[in-house]
Amino acid sequence: MKIIHCADLHLDSPFSSGLPAEKARERRAEILGAFSAMVDYAAENSVRAIIVAGDLYDTKSVSPTARNLVRDAVLGHPQIEFFYLRGNHDAQGPRARGDVPPNLRLFGEEWTGYDLGGVTVTGAERGSAPLPPPVLDGAKFNIVVLHGQESETGGEVELRSLRGRGIDYLALGHIHSFKDAVLDARGRYCYPGCLAGRGFDECGEHGFVLLDIDEETGAYTRSFVPSAERRLCLVRADVSGCMTTSDAERVLRRRLDEEGCGPDCLVKAALVGETDPESERDLELLKKRIGGEFYYFRLSDETTVKADFDVLAKDASLKGEFVRTVMAEEGLTEAERAAVVRCGLHALAGEAV
Repeated sequence: MKIIHCADLHLDSPFSSGLPAEKARERRAEILGAFSAMVDYAAENSVRAIIVAGDLYDTKSVSPTARNLVRDAVLGHPQIEFFYLRGNHDAQGPRARGDVPPNLRLFGEEWTGYDLGGVTVTGAERGSAPLPPPVLDGAKFNIVVLHGQESETGGEVELRSLRGRGIDYLALGHIHSFKDAVLDARGRYCYPGCLAGRGFDECGEHGFVLLDIDEETGAYTRSFVPSAERRLCLVRADVSGCMTTSDAERVLRRRLDEEGCGPDCLVKAALVGETDPESERDLELLKKRIGGEFYYFRLSDETTVKADFDVLAKDASLKGEFVRTVMAEEGLTEAERAAVVRCGLHALAGEAV
């Protein structure tokens, strides 16, 4: 029996910060498309059930498009049973509207179990009172579904209270990156991560987990199936020693290649390192030369100035007088003083600041 475990889809995420409006609309559509593609994958690979371990939606206000897409996907695949456990973002769901398709299984704030024949799926949504441990049939292959942050004791998912309870696979949601670990001698627990990254705190590969269970023996395999159309990349390029924009461009391009950034990626890059106060870097030129090679590109300069201001101050020139004036200025932090010196030296050299 094949079962998909996914979580934290966050359909209808507004992408209200960071991305331009047009890109935000495209990303919302792409995440809806990732859900549809997962359901199509399930149909093409004879998957019996899809478990959504919380946060199917992102906000309280769900668009008709997102709501109808989910409903139509469930109704359009009656051979697949969908298990939906609401997470902390799921204020609105099928239960709230009274439109529960016959092949959609829901959970409440007490343990609810469903029998798939040799495999049981048991889950409970977060409530105000702590949950007692689930009571399970040890002769079955037991999947338990919860949404929340794992912890050894206390917290939303208390691992200690779930050990020795006959759980074969603890299907979790809430953490947006993949995590798979041992629960006890019998079972494992897993966060599949979000289906597609939405921000630069969700970099890396995203997708869902596919379980292939032998109902008779209880043996099973699990595999991570990548599904995201785009990848988000955080890149830091050390431009220490670079004196020109061209030097910095070569270093940045090398780092982008090392991180495997391609045309479909969303990239957030930063120039870092200690640089000479007389070095120059034109960020706008770098953005123009490199930015068009990616779906989305953001670049910042986080370098610090490496300079011996005492030596510069002894220079018998206008440059030295300028440095002495800045060093005597009260109220500036070291970082601010270095930035002022750098800008001033470029101005004195007749360069753009």
